[in-house]
Amino acid sequence: MIIRQLSESIQKNLSLKKAVVILGARQVGKTTLLQQLNLEPDNTLTLNGDEPDVRGLLTGINSSRLRTVFGDKKNIIIDEAQLIPEIGMTLKLITDQLKDVQLFVSGSSSIDIANQINEPLTGRKLEYQMYPVSFGEMVKHHGLLEEKRQLPHRLVFGSYPEIITSPGNEILLLKNIAGSYLFKDILSFGEIKKPIVLEKLLKALALQVGNEVSFNELSQLVGADKETVEKYIDLLEKAFIVFRLNALNRNVRNEIKKGKKIYFVDNGIRNAVIGNFILWENRTDKGALWENFLVSERIKYLNYYGFYGNYYFWRTTQQQEIDFIEEQDGKFDAYEFKLSSTKNTKLSSTFQNAYLVAGYQTISMLNVEDFLLPVN
Repeated sequence: MIIRQLSESIQKNLSLKKAVVILGARQVGKTTLLQQLNLEPDNTLTLNGDEPDVRGLLTGINSSRLRTVFGDKKNIIIDEAQLIPEIGMTLKLITDQLKDVQLFVSGSSSIDIANQINEPLTGRKLEYQMYPVSFGEMVKHHGLLEEKRQLPHRLVFGSYPEIITSPGNEILLLKNIAGSYLFKDILSFGEIKKPIVLEKLLKALALQVGNEVSFNELSQLVGADKETVEKYIDLLEKAFIVFRLNALNRNVRNEIKKGKKIYFVDNGIRNAVIGNFILWENRTDKGALWENFLVSERIKYLNYYGFYGNYYFWRTTQQQEIDFIEEQDGKFDAYEFKLSSTKNTKLSSTFQNAYLVAGYQTISMLNVEDFLLPVN
């Protein structure tokens, strides 16, 4: 079993007696993560919001019925909680009335669950975001050398747990994940009026990975107005399929002011969207895949290790550019991404003069561990 980084963080914080909320796309391993917490089976009740009778049971439940439903169980797991109407008030009731119960809540979409639980559970929860398996988790599982050897495979097929543990079946499984699971929550909320536009938009985003995107240009490509494009991208973010990286614009007159790049949370899903599983050595989009991999993996790393700053890319109208920038406590770390060389390109003097630079490094396959593993 691949040990997930969040298991350590959650276990460490259980003494705080807060509800544990785990958000992440379907199939990223949320249920397996809960199993890694070593909760006593006889003392644990698991309820799944996918099941109609569970939804009926937990919708509008009152305090007098809580004990009847949960019995003397000390650990209550509610999976796919976003599907249960008024789940926020139900969770508040559990945390307020059953002080001896440890509540675990998981959801595969923040489209609705965040709005439902944020106010009712203010001060009562610890929220965690879960991703497909990270580079660091795999290094702990089978060592740095083996994981670096697996990089060409990860760049094409991604890091969903099922993909990692089922060699030889990657294409079939990725098509299933991309086609069945990831869009289920978006479509179930009725927010998508034109599924064909969503499909076109995803393909357009997949083909523009690493480039700045324009909502106006996307709207023309997919045949929808700009507002629809923005709304659909927002929904894709909340369903943990894509995420955006904004441009840093603060001190330099010619900085791109409203630039944004959109990346996929997982390379395998990106390639499934465009139906391209050509092996790494034969790909024409290596640069885009390498950039998507590094940015998505670094986001996993920053979230799992408690980074509290901001991250951006940087570009000026004169085409000066930095691939990835982290800002923390007023200091900036800058990174350039290359496929094969660790030789640092020269950092823009424009950027150095405008910002307090703490570090600058070029990241390639040769030194990827410098970017994706904690410094001992």
